[in-house]
Amino acid sequence: MSALEPRDPEVTPQPAGPVISPVSPARSPIQEGPVAVDTGPGPGGDGKGDGKGDGVLDSTYRALSIGIIAVVLLIAFEATAVGTAMPVAARELNGVEVYAFAFSSYFTTSLLAMVLAGQWADRDGPLRPLATGIAAFGAGLVLSGTANAMWLFILGRAVQGFGGGLVIVSLYVVIGRAYPEHLRPKILAAFAASWIIPSIVGPLASGTVTEQLGWRWVFLGIPALVVFPLALALPAIRRMASGPADPNAPRQPFDRRRTRLALGISVGAGLLQYPAQDLAWLSLIPAAAGAALLVPAVLGLLPKGTYLAARGLPSVVLLRGVAAGSFIAAESFIPLMLVTQRGLSPTMAGFSLAAGGLTWALGSFLQSRPRVEPYRERLMSTGMVLCAAAIAAAPLVLIDSVPVWTLAVGWAVGCFGMGMVIASTSVMLLKLSAPEEAGANSASLQISDGLSNIMLLAAGGAAFAALGGGSVAHHATTAAESSGGSHPAAFAVVFLPMAVVALIGAWVATRVKAPPVAATATATATA
Repeated sequence: MSALEPRDPEVTPQPAGPVISPVSPARSPIQEGPVAVDTGPGPGGDGKGDGKGDGVLDSTYRALSIGIIAVVLLIAFEATAVGTAMPVAARELNGVEVYAFAFSSYFTTSLLAMVLAGQWADRDGPLRPLATGIAAFGAGLVLSGTANAMWLFILGRAVQGFGGGLVIVSLYVVIGRAYPEHLRPKILAAFAASWIIPSIVGPLASGTVTEQLGWRWVFLGIPALVVFPLALALPAIRRMASGPADPNAPRQPFDRRRTRLALGISVGAGLLQYPAQDLAWLSLIPAAAGAALLVPAVLGLLPKGTYLAARGLPSVVLLRGVAAGSFIAAESFIPLMLVTQRGLSPTMAGFSLAAGGLTWALGSFLQSRPRVEPYRERLMSTGMVLCAAAIAAAPLVLIDSVPVWTLAVGWAVGCFGMGMVIASTSVMLLKLSAPEEAGANSASLQISDGLSNIMLLAAGGAAFAALGGGSVAHHATTAAESSGGSHPAAFAVVFLPMAVVALIGAWVATRVKAPPVAATATATATA
């Protein structure tokens, strides 16, 4: 499962119109977050609804609901299927040494697309960015599926990420405009539930296709599934949620500053990823350029004190990045490790992660219970400890005497912890945000999520390449080759640092509670 958790779907109000804050593709962003409260034209656009008997599958909303749920199913299936086929693709394209790029390139371009999609949907409605996003998503899959070199494959993933970023934000704008407030939790719950079946079926289907027809058909087959959701959803969106939020208001220009910052993050992260894989002295030049772009952009978009783990909102934003980045960076290497080091088929390697979809949903459900609210900070710390334990235990399967099924069990435990943490960060964000700050703070949360995925994947990929990870492509053809091609240390150096990062997250979780107002006032007066 790529970034993007049957998590609680995340949408938060923006200060000016129904712009939905960007969401991370660290697994898929369509899975998590608080419910939007934006209002706009369309049935129930006042946010109150016109009756309690209507549902998301009633005649008014049926076509729209089925269409957008089909889009989510498509993204969910892609996320789970591509992760299963990726190790085979990387080996055949001689690109195992840059394996992490195939994931991080998706996240890099999606960051920029999310910012653009929010502004575009606010200006012109969600129809155009959604259609453009689905088209780009499909084009990226085709480009990756037909690639004859690893750099083309990575380029396809980048195009796909840009399309995914447009789609994610546009879908939430549709929800904010087309559904009355009392139906929004139901459609968002359907989004979360849409990830359970792909989490189980996706790896099995993808592995079977990869073994029987080849990995390319995993990428080339998915675009054919785009036709149904487009045919069903787009006419309904045009009817119920098209056009600007307020047709009589002046057309607002794009926020150039925010766009520049988003572009700075994307380009800067990309430049930093290159030297992480090249590992040459000359690579320090693009690294310095990337840092010069990235650091000011991050400081301009994240709350002050985020990287110092200041109490309250900054620690919530930091925790989201630490949790998502460490877990996704580790998870991305599991199928490759099982295929190359333990000789599993792509089907079984991907299926080892399937139970995580169910346990993640269970963790999200647990944190939503009213009885655990007084213990939320403790719940988040516990969740991070579970994540750290799962990541640290994963490389144990490099020992031949350790059964492979122990990884599946351990990862399910880690996903349970992630379900508690990721949903809780969204809850805490809204709890600590004034209404007029909810949109900007939610954007900061998602930027932290996406950026940490990129940077930790780049760091893990660099360590993997430095210890000879590229040679695992030649593993397991004969006993002799298996002995010479196996580089367990290349995998261990990915997982163990990520476990340390997750443990740091357990400490950060103890600082998410805002300092008492009285204590803050006293400190200010003393100063």
